[in-house]
Amino acid sequence: MFADLTADLKARMPELRGRLDANAPMAPLSWFRTGGPAQVLFAPTDEDDLAYFLARLDRSIPVLVVGLGSNLLVRDGGFQGVVIRLAKGFTDIAVEPGNRIRAGAGAADVKVARTAAEAGIAGLSFLRGIPGTIGGALRMNGGAYGGETKDVLVEARGVTRAGEKVSYTNAQMGFTYRHAGVPEDVIFTQALFEGRPGNPDEILAEMNTITEARSSTQPVNTRTGGSTFKNPTGRKAWELVDAAGCRGLRVGDAQVSEMHCNFLINHGSASAADIEGLGEEVRRRVREHSGVELEWEIKRVGLSLG
Repeated sequence: MFADLTADLKARMPELRGRLDANAPMAPLSWFRTGGPAQVLFAPTDEDDLAYFLARLDRSIPVLVVGLGSNLLVRDGGFQGVVIRLAKGFTDIAVEPGNRIRAGAGAADVKVARTAAEAGIAGLSFLRGIPGTIGGALRMNGGAYGGETKDVLVEARGVTRAGEKVSYTNAQMGFTYRHAGVPEDVIFTQALFEGRPGNPDEILAEMNTITEARSSTQPVNTRTGGSTFKNPTGRKAWELVDAAGCRGLRVGDAQVSEMHCNFLINHGSASAADIEGLGEEVRRRVREHSGVELEWEIKRVGLSLG
């Protein structure tokens, strides 16, 4: 258990509207369903509330932003600092003229893809293959099935650690493979995307194809964090993991998926240490077998126990 900071934060921020919780469990917020608590969990009401909070938060206190928790591993000692969860108030999705979609950073990628499809806006179907939120897609240049966030983004809005509202054009985002060049302390709040005219039935059929492809090749509906390692240039991470003999490798209740070996699975009682330790063992074996240093794609945060 961490020291309770909520009383002090409330005293410093009398106009705060969002919810503050001390020592809040993080396991329910992560797809792995494991890990320790957040010292403080803050759910801002809207962008103004978030800016107000950040402008008055001591700069020495670490901040972590979470959405659906699909690409996140919280270590067993929990996160010492403030975890900001963008949920209600950041999930609106709206269709705008010019084949455009505006979405809050907390909106699920799949819902944005479906809204675009129903509006006859093509080019955003790839979002159906990303099990996260728009905020994560912006931060990681999320992509799947031939599309990336950089292909459709017009601009993104966010709030700095100092509480300043900022916006970035596509060019200013500094997109590269699974990365955005925007400072790490910027919390994205909203994005504007632009597709192209399309037939709703054809777009929905494309999304269904993506859904079927995921279901047949990936361990969906399990406690997993999605793709574990980034694809090295010109290579596929899963092929390297497989060639190193790691398919099905297990540490306690943590296992390399038999279906897709770039996925780690929690079979029920795996600790975060089990999952991270398994990932590091996979990295070691791949390095010894092929000489390739795999880079984690899953974000690992917090304190280890022991």
